[in-house]
Amino acid sequence: MRRTMGKLLAVVALAGSLVAATAGPALADPPVLPQPQDIVGVGSHTTGPLFNAFSAAYNSYLTGLGDTTSPRLYSWDSTGPSPITTKAGAPAIVRPYDVGTGLAAFNSVFPAGIDFVRADRGPQSGDPTTDLFVALAKDAVSWTATSGGHAPANLTAAQLKNIYSCTITNWRQIDPSLANATIKPFLPTAGSGTRSIFLAAIGNPTSGPCVTTGPQENQGTDPVLNDPDVVFPYSVGHYIGQVYYGRATTTDAPGPLTVRSVNGIAPVNTTAQTINAALAATAFGRVLYDVVRQAEWTATDAHGQALRNVFGNLGWICRNSVATVLIKTHGFLTLPVAACGSNTHS
Repeated sequence: MRRTMGKLLAVVALAGSLVAATAGPALADPPVLPQPQDIVGVGSHTTGPLFNAFSAAYNSYLTGLGDTTSPRLYSWDSTGPSPITTKAGAPAIVRPYDVGTGLAAFNSVFPAGIDFVRADRGPQSGDPTTDLFVALAKDAVSWTATSGGHAPANLTAAQLKNIYSCTITNWRQIDPSLANATIKPFLPTAGSGTRSIFLAAIGNPTSGPCVTTGPQENQGTDPVLNDPDVVFPYSVGHYIGQVYYGRATTTDAPGPLTVRSVNGIAPVNTTAQTINAALAATAFGRVLYDVVRQAEWTATDAHGQALRNVFGNLGWICRNSVATVLIKTHGFLTLPVAACGSNTHS
């Protein structure tokens, strides 16, 4: 009888966790000041909301086990007041607003203040070889334009390359039936992983004078993007989380933007409400990572074990059913079990 009741309570608890996991947007920034032993991250906006949810769920998981001593997981958003003090005893730093500034802080400031960086790109030439990129999930990038604006439903990679090199500057150069209007291409901040993946996928154009840089990645609420002629790269997974799973907030939402097809491939499988696997299999697909220090990752001490307990192949993110649900309801694709938690460096 006791065994039956115990199993029933476990099922009820799991069901409650799964319901909570599919709820709306998680709270931003750590609700308390993290302690020195805690696992604290900064970086990309693409997986910022996912890590807010991860933090709440993982810390609740530890509490549910009766574990009051293991390091907790916390994540600082890419937007908000600045400077920030990432954890007790760390110096205040300018809030990192993308993977580029996250890695810069990770590799230059008080090391114990940042334990991981949310990365929406893989390792690149110039990244320190001591930075280890640990695989998290799968995403894709596409382009967006304002609903009811002048942009077509589909652009090819070649057309996008010409738009961002300013060779194509008017919609009628794409199709004479389109509006006689000047195209306004925008790019996210210079350190954005969404930016770098998108530009690589369209052939690495040299950005021309018609291109404006600056909006935060995946935030269509920026007023400059509310224009009928805007073109703006976007994380398809983040968009799905915002539109289909209630992850949008007043400042983190697509606003007037809708995600469009590229090379004739729709970015969203609207039936399954997931990223279209056909797009994810092209150059527009990408793996999302968390970056840790290799020496800390391989260490046999409590800190190294805590990192592996969260990010490793046998860790909570890769093996816990609540984490799996959170990845899916933030719009991303889970990786095969063998690939999750795998690591590489530049």
